[in-house]
Amino acid sequence: MIKVFGHLSPDTDATGSAIIWAWYLSNHTGTEAKPYVLGELNSETKFVLNHWQIDTPELLESVSVEDEVIIVDTNNPQELFTNINEVNIREIIDHHKLVGGLTTESPVKITMRPLACTATVMYDEIISSGVDIATEIKGVILSCILSDTLAFRSPTTTPHDKDVAETLAKDLEIDIEKYADEMFAAKSDISNFTDTGLIKLDSKKYAVGDKNLRVSVIETTDPKTVLERKTGLIKAITDTIAEESDVDDVLFFIVDILNEEATVLTYNELTSQIISASFGVKVESDTEVLPGIMSRKKQILPSLKL
Repeated sequence: MIKVFGHLSPDTDATGSAIIWAWYLSNHTGTEAKPYVLGELNSETKFVLNHWQIDTPELLESVSVEDEVIIVDTNNPQELFTNINEVNIREIIDHHKLVGGLTTESPVKITMRPLACTATVMYDEIISSGVDIATEIKGVILSCILSDTLAFRSPTTTPHDKDVAETLAKDLEIDIEKYADEMFAAKSDISNFTDTGLIKLDSKKYAVGDKNLRVSVIETTDPKTVLERKTGLIKAITDTIAEESDVDDVLFFIVDILNEEATVLTYNELTSQIISASFGVKVESDTEVLPGIMSRKKQILPSLKL
């Protein structure tokens, strides 16, 4: 049985892509595969799985040298198990830049394309094989695209992502705008998450100069609800830094989906310095609004500097 999974802090695309590819392999290639997640799901992903009546993948807490795995929605070893290079990696499917660091014992199939989400890459692969996609899998692919593109608002959106989403929505007889609103309403419900949980819910480790950072993002239609927890979030950040020896600080971005802007917590000298240098703003308080900033992958990470 091949284990299919995405990155730590799983989002809708990482979770959905594992489900999509395990379905395809198991049902149409004769290869037994099972999807897994590597962490707690956010409320949007839970909504999507419930909407399409798909079981939540089992939590995978470790891998061993005996395991055969397929990695989706990442190629970054920092977002995977520390012993990932000891397992038998069979395939990697992704839409992020090539990071380096993953090694394999034998040649491996790698599919990476400059699209907004991994599910779009998988859609192309499945369609090219002549397979009819099941209704619920179409729904998951559509959901992944809408999630990663923020319903086409994100600068990562490509015309092909939008075309695929519109084709699927037509097949499924779904109003994209209405369904996306339902997804984002679910995403914005953070009531069940602790402050520490929010910090780590959608977080990637990233080096800026000689500093190792967690770059965390919350996408919401109600940023006020997140900002009301600012004091607790800053304490959670401080606790996280104290607990994680490989993290010097945390950048926490609150992406306002509807107003197409991000608010970042600039609660100390280092975060203020990074945001000022990276985005050309004069930081004068413990938050800074960055108009037009929507994408960690395309706008935030490439801009970060000391």
